[in-house]
Amino acid sequence: MPQHMTELKFAFLEEPPFCFTGASGEVSGCDVELARRLAELLGFAGFRPIEAEFAELLSGLVEGHWTMTTGLFVSEERQQLVDFTRPIWALQDGLLVAKDNPRGFRGYQSIARDRTALLGVITDQVQHLTALHNGIAPEQIRMFATQADVADAVANGVVHAYASVAMAHRGYLTRRPEMPLGLVEVPASEKQPSAGAFAIAKGNGALLRDIDACLDGLLGSQWHREMMARYGFSDSDIDRVI
Repeated sequence: MPQHMTELKFAFLEEPPFCFTGASGEVSGCDVELARRLAELLGFAGFRPIEAEFAELLSGLVEGHWTMTTGLFVSEERQQLVDFTRPIWALQDGLLVAKDNPRGFRGYQSIARDRTALLGVITDQVQHLTALHNGIAPEQIRMFATQADVADAVANGVVHAYASVAMAHRGYLTRRPEMPLGLVEVPASEKQPSAGAFAIAKGNGALLRDIDACLDGLLGSQWHREMMARYGFSDSDIDRVI
């Protein structure tokens, strides 16, 4: 693999288990560990995680503020703006709800039927469109900037559910067990598991090929399975993308 004289600047969100900042300031998570390993294997001069809000991730790539982003769901709209690596995970949606699920939500469509229910989403995340496709009215949806913001909104009754990746909700609940919240898995009939990948700026074809070649060797390896298991992923989760 070629040597890269620059450091790999990696844009991340506070969204465990994918990326999160520990008590002593170190950045961890399955996406972070995979990206850090890529930087080492590709001979980058260093690895620098940079925290961003979701809405900044793709524009920051286009403007050259970072080399690569944390894993994002691949969509045709996003592919107009940036390039994606091969998939690094494929995950199902979930709803973060009040503890014991007092409204009895079972997925997006049950929220759609409850016209007094409000759903929180993070601005520009794909769950916004998924909610609309499952019949939730636009006026039932509220936008937030970060995972912490919308989780607090559910806990405080400002919204009644938060749609994201189920694994992200699990990661949040593991780190914040005191929060009066619970998880509802979205049924596959409403949303099939979706693939996510690292994003890089267009015009970097050689880098994209190098990253994909590295990922081909890493994904499903013993190192990768053991690393992902530490963050709650099963072998069957990993097998979806290899």
